[in-house]
Amino acid sequence: MDTQSYLPVQPGVGMGENFLSLDDIVLSHERLPIRTECSFPRLGFLEKSSDSQDIPEGTKMELPLWLSKGLYEKKRRVLSVELPKVYREGWRTVFNADPNVVDLHKMGPYYYGLGSQMLHFDSPENPEIAQTLLQTFIGRFRRNMDSSQNAYNEDTSALVERLDCLEKALFTSGQSGLNNFQSWEKGQASQLTASSLVLNYRKRKITDIQP
Repeated sequence: MDTQSYLPVQPGVGMGENFLSLDDIVLSHERLPIRTECSFPRLGFLEKSSDSQDIPEGTKMELPLWLSKGLYEKKRRVLSVELPKVYREGWRTVFNADPNVVDLHKMGPYYYGLGSQMLHFDSPENPEIAQTLLQTFIGRFRRNMDSSQNAYNEDTSALVERLDCLEKALFTSGQSGLNNFQSWEKGQASQLTASSLVLNYRKRKITDIQP
């Protein structure tokens, strides 16, 4: 039986997060372009390009996703979050035309995850972003899964290196299913064995019967 020192925890779905998932932890540190809507006293050290002790209103800088979400409020304007370029109208046009030509890993390994998290911030473009995320996933899904099912015992590094982290997980799952099916066809599948709970129960039952 294969053993792992770490059992992977699946990331959250959509706008949700799973704080036990390494993927979501890394995703939360993705940096976003923001603009301060008020001054931040004695936090000038966060802005390396400035020698000021404070961060003045109107400063443009980058903050990690987790901090941007924590500071963002709809009623009290503390900061505004700008869209990363991959989610802007120009790139949305490219994705809508043919999503398969884009190297998602180069554009950002968490394209779907970060795009879903961007919906936390109020933006008039949110409906278009959500639609592009959905259509991009649908447009690339069949090709990726077809590739995973037709690459038995082949080098797939060239295919995988262009995928987003979510797509890589689906590709790996598809290949694992294919490999298991091929092993089953060849009679190499693992034999079914009784659970340790059943075996222990039988031992206890035999002990109770014996005088």
